Amino acid sequence: MANELDEMTGPVNGAGRDINVIERQIPVRVGFGSTLFEILLWLLGILPGVIFLFMKVGAKNYFQQLQQKIQADASTIDNYLEQRVMILKNLAKLVEKAVDLDKDVMKAVAAFRGGRLPESERNSVATQIDGCFGRLFPQVEAYPDLKAHAAIAEAIQQNSYLQKEITAARQLYNDSVMQWNTDVFAWPTKQIVAARSGYTTRIPFTASAEIKAQARGTFF
Repeated sequence: MANELDEMTGPVNGAGRDINVIERQIPVRVGFGSTLFEILLWLLGILPGVIFLFMKVGAKNYFQQLQQKIQADASTIDNYLEQRVMILKNLAKLVEKAVDLDKDVMKAVAAFRGGRLPESERNSVATQIDGCFGRLFPQVEAYPDLKAHAAIAEAIQQNSYLQKEITAARQLYNDSVMQWNTDVFAWPTKQIVAARSGYTTRIPFTASAEIKAQARGTFF
């Protein structure tokens, strides 16, 4: 039998294909069949019904614990973003002391605040931070003396390190979200519990259109 997907013979889309994360939470539902399944367990005897009842309690506890892990993963991203904001502010002050820095850059830097971010703001703030760093670095590149400044060099190095940590933290968050999205549809126990609890799927990290456009640009 031939392979259903044959990477050697195609068909192949020579133009490529871009992909996007769909911003939609899918509710978990179960039908009458799941209710009938539970009724049949009790009709078979008290023991099967009680066992499944304990299984549902375990599934509920599992989802509660997984939600806490997802929250912790999101908080880790916020911690790194907050550190990048502090580095950005310090770097802007150092550069401003040495050159006549664009006032719009300083206004943008000053607008950032610390603290935890709502899910709807996290990606937006990360993009804005990237933009501010992008506007600061040309100032540093234009003045060789600034590049030799130990504090500025350290700030740039810390920013590079934090960018990698944020990428790793986002991957960890996405892994937890994927685990959740898989488990809420694991029938019978977990899906029944998820549906009765009103759970929905979760949305993984989404890169902004601006960042995706920059990724297609020329860097060197």
